[in-house]
Amino acid sequence: MQYMPDAERYKRMTTEELRSHFLVQHLFQPGAVTLRFIDLDRVIIGGIVPTEQALALEAADELAASYFAERREIGVLNIGGSGTITVDGTPYAMQPLDGLYIGRGSQEITFESDAADNPARFYVVSYPAHASYPTAHIRKEDAELVELGSQVQANRRNLYKYIHPAGIESAQLVMGCTDLLEGNVWNTMPAHTHQRRTEVYMYFDMPEDEVVFHLMGAPQETRTLVVREGEAALSPGWSVHAGAGTSRYTFCWAMGGENQDFGDMQFVAMDDLR
Repeated sequence: MQYMPDAERYKRMTTEELRSHFLVQHLFQPGAVTLRFIDLDRVIIGGIVPTEQALALEAADELAASYFAERREIGVLNIGGSGTITVDGTPYAMQPLDGLYIGRGSQEITFESDAADNPARFYVVSYPAHASYPTAHIRKEDAELVELGSQVQANRRNLYKYIHPAGIESAQLVMGCTDLLEGNVWNTMPAHTHQRRTEVYMYFDMPEDEVVFHLMGAPQETRTLVVREGEAALSPGWSVHAGAGTSRYTFCWAMGGENQDFGDMQFVAMDDLR
């Protein structure tokens, strides 16, 4: 369980304290299921990397549930090699950057890789669900595409919506990924907050020696997290979330909270950032 500080305590935190509360590391461990239960709209994020054998998603003691999705919905993005997710006996072939929504009430969920030497890396995001929606598979090329940014501002990027009201339906989870084009490094500027939702950015598709400087915090109290491949930055409703990398990268964004309105955000003028 990872607890979040409030906006006032955040102002006085050291670099290491910020990283321990707002950065999630070491999610993708070969042959293991790694989950973090976070006090941020009760989100669970995790990495599942099957190698020689299938791995099951099971309910931890913290859930006090008979099975993981008893009261939860799950979004999955495969950021590794090809594999298969089986939900209550139905297999879903997962190519790189395929997504899967798993609805509340799904009981048996297993993850496999097609090849142990090139394993799938399944990124998992789960929120509590008040309703049940059917499990659904989506490929990146079938997701809704929004082209954003300009080369002049070094922020040309393609945003893909996987789970959202006009696509794969869910109770509260909204999820997708954003690719930066070659020669572009900035994401999500001008910055914004989500007063009615929280968000998680998981950065990937980065060389080991490259980083993203993730901008976070209240608009007048910004701080920076140095984020590497496969690490996730947590964003409370009072925090901006943006960043610049030392090269191009991709990130998975996922939101949960009071609504699913993608446009419900509070933009921050560049003059107001501190």
